Amino acid sequence: MPGTRKLGRPTSHRMAMLKGMVTFLLETGRIETTYTRAKEVSALTDKMVTLGKQNTLASRRQALAFLKKEEAVYKLFTFVAPLYEGRNGGYTRVLKLGPRRGDGAEMAIIELVDAESYYAPKKEKKDEKADAKAAKKAEKASKKSAKEEPKKEEKKEEPKEPSAE
Repeated sequence: MPGTRKLGRPTSHRMAMLKGMVTFLLETGRIETTYTRAKEVSALTDKMVTLGKQNTLASRRQALAFLKKEEAVYKLFTFVAPLYEGRNGGYTRVLKLGPRRGDGAEMAIIELVDAESYYAPKKEKKDEKADAKAAKKAEKASKKSAKEEPKKEEKKEEPKEPSAE
């Protein structure tokens, strides 16, 4: 039964952590965490998506009371919930990864099902930014080398002229 795991924290700390994780999951579409936390986040995220599908003022206020950021509520109601209009539950997927290196805790990835179309373009933008940074570095390096080469040639020519006279 979801919602009964204590996760080794007092109720207020546990709920704050889970609310933050649900908010982050709706912003990014994927989280890597422990398996038990992922199962708890999965249940709460499914409830939020169900609220988003209702798309009423009351459901929007309930989502605002639970989620940490208004941007996440906006994404939930305008982009994420319409993706699952024909689906009755099962909006998240939990994939086991294996034990964590430090303490051996079972790790998992939790992601929104069939939401790659919405979340994938953001990753490409990051790649484009990285490519743009690399291109700027290459331009700076080529400019530096272009500036250094004429200086070296000028220095070599100056000593030759006095010795030629």
